[in-house]
Amino acid sequence: TKTAVSGTISFSSSAVLMIVNFSLCHSVLKNIDTAVSELISITDMMTTAIQNNGIETLANGNIGHVEVMPATDSSTSTEKPAEPDSPEIDIVINNVVCSFSVRCHLNLRQIALNGANVEYRRENGMITMKLRKPYTTASMWSSGKVTCTGATSEDQAKVAARRFARCLQKLGFKVRFNNFRVVNVLGTCSMPFAIKIMAFSERYKEQADYEPELHPGVTYKLTQPKATLKIFSTGSVTVT
Repeated sequence: TKTAVSGTISFSSSAVLMIVNFSLCHSVLKNIDTAVSELISITDMMTTAIQNNGIETLANGNIGHVEVMPATDSSTSTEKPAEPDSPEIDIVINNVVCSFSVRCHLNLRQIALNGANVEYRRENGMITMKLRKPYTTASMWSSGKVTCTGATSEDQAKVAARRFARCLQKLGFKVRFNNFRVVNVLGTCSMPFAIKIMAFSERYKEQADYEPELHPGVTYKLTQPKATLKIFSTGSVTVT
């Protein structure tokens, strides 16, 4: 009886150990299953975030950022491809020549003796006077005619002409500012390419005149508007 009882007790202890081990294994497996489920949900969330933020997986397993382009309707898109901008050509005004009359006789000798910034050219029968602002030069004749050069705009030329007339008035002459007009404008520009002036002069024989022994450029005359162009092989053009 004691042997049987002890055997029964031993068997019961082994069974209890097996049950306990089984319970532990089941709990561990359940925890692993829960962890795997959470890992899968986290992976799905990361995939969704990657797609929304424009990130894609690279060949080496890393992730790289990709710009997300906004969706556009191809049926309503009418934009044309951008055309390359053509180079702009700026024309610079270098000189504006104007003339006016003071309607009185000018004593050139008196102007040379009493005037400022003047030069008397007796051989030419004229006198030159200069201003600093605007920087211009006036040629004066005894008849009362005055020509002003050096201005860079019509307004500046008119201001300079009136200042010359005021200088003559301060010297004692009865000056009346009259018959002001712009007689010539000189402008220059530079083309973004070289010019084959030989071929140009041959193609436009009627308007172009090229004498390389006298002048290095081609003289091209326009009728409308009336202008004369000096064209050089470097691409520089002078318009008068």
